[in-house]
Amino acid sequence: MSTAATEARRAPRPRADALRNRERIVSAAREMFVEFGPDVPFDEIARRAGVGNATLYRHFPDRVTLVREVVLSVMSRTTEQADKATAEEADPFAALRRFVHRAADERIGALCPMLSGAFDHDHSDLHAGRERLEDAVRGLVEAAQSAGRMRTDVAVGDLMVALSQLTRPLPGTACPNMDRFVHRHLQLFLDGLEAPARSELPGDAATLEDLRNTS
Repeated sequence: MSTAATEARRAPRPRADALRNRERIVSAAREMFVEFGPDVPFDEIARRAGVGNATLYRHFPDRVTLVREVVLSVMSRTTEQADKATAEEADPFAALRRFVHRAADERIGALCPMLSGAFDHDHSDLHAGRERLEDAVRGLVEAAQSAGRMRTDVAVGDLMVALSQLTRPLPGTACPNMDRFVHRHLQLFLDGLEAPARSELPGDAATLEDLRNTS
């Protein structure tokens, strides 16, 4: 057996309770970033997660590390929702509709910190996660448009911008009952995406490249 394999076997695996604490911290941070923005105090995140400050800092020694983990978690979970919608819905627009609502439930608005310059945009994990999400969403949009179910004067960037804006309340508002409004407004937005289009949109469709150039 190689030295590397021996070392890997000797490396201690995280305890189940440690993994649960990490998940609780990420979940609490995701919710609070959506409600208050990425600068929410660590002790408030720890309190909502039900852990001590020492536990939070043991997992995430600085804000940059925690923000990156939240963004990765949201991207991964949202990508899973896109893949499930694609696989389980026969109607391409029904798949898109399902994805949009599930993405709201996953708090995709927490991705906003990625645009704030708060951490390294070029981190390899972020690149990989973003590419997987973009590919999954692009597949949903292209399938709906190819089937004639979605207007063709919009692009994936339009969808992502709308999702981000409609699923994230203004920082500091602390609206615990926002979800019922979010899903209503998302449905109005989705009605506007269906073909045939009822109006002409001003400007050009927003591509993913446009979003990257403005971040």
